[in-house]
Amino acid sequence: MGRSAKSKPILERFEVTDMAAEGKSLGRFNDKVVFVTNTVPGDIVDVRVTRKRHSFMEGIPLRFHHYSDIRVKPFCEHFGVCGGCKWQSIPYSEQLKYKQREVYNNLKRIGKVELPELEPVLASPDERHYRNKLEFTFSSSRWLSPEEMASGEEITERSGLGFHIPTRFDKVVDIKECHLQPEPSNAIRLALREFALANNIPFYDLRNRTGVLRTMMIRTAVSGETMVVIVFAEDDAELRKKIFDRLIELFPRVTSWMYVINTKANDSFNDLEAHCYAGRDFIFEQMEDLKFKIGPKSFFQTNTKQALNLYKLVREFAGLTGNETVYDLYTGTGTIANFVAHSAKRVIGIEYVPEAIEDARENSRINGIDNTVFLAGDMKDLLKPELFTEFGHPDLIITDPPRAGMHADVVETIMNAAPDKIVYVSCNSATQARDLNMLDIRYRVTRVRPVDMFPHTHHIENIVLLERR
Repeated sequence: MGRSAKSKPILERFEVTDMAAEGKSLGRFNDKVVFVTNTVPGDIVDVRVTRKRHSFMEGIPLRFHHYSDIRVKPFCEHFGVCGGCKWQSIPYSEQLKYKQREVYNNLKRIGKVELPELEPVLASPDERHYRNKLEFTFSSSRWLSPEEMASGEEITERSGLGFHIPTRFDKVVDIKECHLQPEPSNAIRLALREFALANNIPFYDLRNRTGVLRTMMIRTAVSGETMVVIVFAEDDAELRKKIFDRLIELFPRVTSWMYVINTKANDSFNDLEAHCYAGRDFIFEQMEDLKFKIGPKSFFQTNTKQALNLYKLVREFAGLTGNETVYDLYTGTGTIANFVAHSAKRVIGIEYVPEAIEDARENSRINGIDNTVFLAGDMKDLLKPELFTEFGHPDLIITDPPRAGMHADVVETIMNAAPDKIVYVSCNSATQARDLNMLDIRYRVTRVRPVDMFPHTHHIENIVLLERR
């Protein structure tokens, strides 16, 4: 072990041997686990230790002596800088192996429940251009690459439109091409950037709260419809018209042109009014024979094609006959509830966000579905025996909670309700495993199927079927 000028230890010729949770790689040094960023199992590197604890260390690679045999060349020029798609250097087939193993390890180690053989992880139909929504940030002080900093040349253009650098709220990578979303996403972003720079329209300075253009959201749908939402820091109708009229001229097939005026310190616009400049104030997405209405603030699974496969698996796991009363917890905009409604007697969807419930009801109406009920409120407050008295005892409960999993009170209520089956969809198998451990006293796990919604990241969804003992 060497030592750097700043007295931070350097582990020389350190071998990276495995992948860890949350997408980090690891190896061992003197019986201590070392987590290393931006490496692949099989790499041999010099590692600068950035953090030391009793049982582990963290570090960053300084020099590569040997590149892993499984490495592949990243396809994005912004790889390693923008913070997204961190697994581009690992073949997709290998990514799926690590994801499958993480799910299994979490369910066994944290859940401590008896498991059937895990079904193979379902790969995403698309490895690139799979996202239907991206949000870009304007910055008057873009991130400068080490090459730019070392060039010695005066840098006169500091405006950027792209993604935040990890851990830096005020620095944005100016993105030339993003491989996450299909066209016209890149074309629209680049056209707005070019037009703004050519017309001296200032990008936002988050520190000093000056400038006009703040953020931009683009939604694309498998149906072919597109929504663009531009967030302005000030209400300038003349400037807004100038921008939108140019974009509409360039992209006449865009379905929805929206804008938001945000004078707050933060970029979130969920609490602000979204205005329609041209076209509709929503777009439609299509799944099987169902249409889903999506507005600027709507939640919708970001990988549409794989979301369809996920919902098909949920329906398959549920094994509905048409006579069941189903409760869909954390229903969001009612996508799963509406998706399974034709196979059930009645579906009751519950969600915390009132606006999402309005979307869910609207989606039922649009599709002529009349056997759904949607309720807004806190899950642990709504999910009470009185609810079952009013709407019927649950034969099946579908639950798709946020990353934190389910509140212990909700788990207790589910067990007391004693449905025949539970289909548990999770974006975090660690908290899912914790909940399965609580449910284990009355339910056994009979099927497990991971579903990959986010290629080139460590994230993985997982579906579990539980049946009453």
